[in-house]
Amino acid sequence: MDNVLIIGAGAAGSVVAKKCAMNRDVFKTITLASRRLESCKKVQADCVTPIEIAQVDADNVAETVALLKKVKPDLVINMALPYQDLPLMDACLEAGVHYMDTANYEPRDEAKFTYKWQWPYHDKYKAKGLIAVLGCGFDPGVTNIFSAYAQEKLFDEITQIDIIDCNAGNHGKAFATNFNPEINLREVTQRGKYWKNGEWIEIDPLTISAVIDYPDVGPVKSYLIYHEEEESLVENIKGLKQIRFWMTFSDNYIKHLEVLSNVGMTRIDPVMYKGNPVIPMEFLKCLLPEPSSLAEGYTGKTSIGCIVTGTKDGQAKRTIIWNVCDHAQTNKEVGAQAVSYTTGVPPVVGAMMLFKGHWSGKGVFNVEQLPPQPFLDELGKQGLPWHVRDLGPAEQSDLLTVKT
Repeated sequence: MDNVLIIGAGAAGSVVAKKCAMNRDVFKTITLASRRLESCKKVQADCVTPIEIAQVDADNVAETVALLKKVKPDLVINMALPYQDLPLMDACLEAGVHYMDTANYEPRDEAKFTYKWQWPYHDKYKAKGLIAVLGCGFDPGVTNIFSAYAQEKLFDEITQIDIIDCNAGNHGKAFATNFNPEINLREVTQRGKYWKNGEWIEIDPLTISAVIDYPDVGPVKSYLIYHEEEESLVENIKGLKQIRFWMTFSDNYIKHLEVLSNVGMTRIDPVMYKGNPVIPMEFLKCLLPEPSSLAEGYTGKTSIGCIVTGTKDGQAKRTIIWNVCDHAQTNKEVGAQAVSYTTGVPPVVGAMMLFKGHWSGKGVFNVEQLPPQPFLDELGKQGLPWHVRDLGPAEQSDLLTVKT
């Protein structure tokens, strides 16, 4: 396998295309497709080696199938919006092409992301002899693989996982989101949720917080939100008793979010304006800066990882596994800020795993179900070095004692 089709030419999709173009020993043929051909042309011009481009409406299964039959890729990397996951999975099934994405399906009319729509594709993909790899971004993605690595190499039993995500960068804008504004705001404004002792517990948005000491960044207030990798890790990490996801938001971000929510701008249901239905969230998206425009002048770092608690050889143990990524360095390499980079590099590594035979299977798999070691060996080579160390009894005390 050496032919890849990338669908989606946004901030993260452009990183995927550019990084594939840097690895022509693996990716012999690269095609980038999007609804807007102009977006593909811009990325094409910035790639260090030539790539092909095409136009496609990812919501249109027949149109996508026609493109697949023309390009004949071995793998589709879905970097479009989560709304397009199911149409693209259907197209890959019909055309007989392997599939990979970075975020699970989410319906347009409800801010609710879950794997319940994609997991049922397992038998259909298995029958076709195809593999669909779900959630191969950073979180979900690398954080899942960190967890699988901890289960395989570091612990006899894992009882708790805290996924921690900090963007300590500054883009200089009054208010902007680091990835698609519509998806970002839907994620943050929905009810929080975590898993404990065999049940899911829901909370009002942004009502539980803790100060987390992030590697290379320091202590930052972080909020408990729901994130999709929790759903699959509960199924695949044995012995788990609690999993939570924490993300940092600046006071400025929270202030803007509160105001926008209070005036109805984060609504995803249509309102009538001068006789026309308008979805406030989609209108707001048009007003906010494009995530791809934030890279120039972006300073600071992201720090993302997992704090894993469990036992090894009968002894209690707590370990942190993490990556730190610098906005200025990623901009220098591929013209992208670190959030786009950390999302875009992992599917390139995942594609390498499939093309080199390190990952295989028939059906639908989350990344933690696949071998973690070869992925992590390649991840650092592709620009995302990772680190592991055990924590002392007093470290991360605020996080570990917060009441949930």
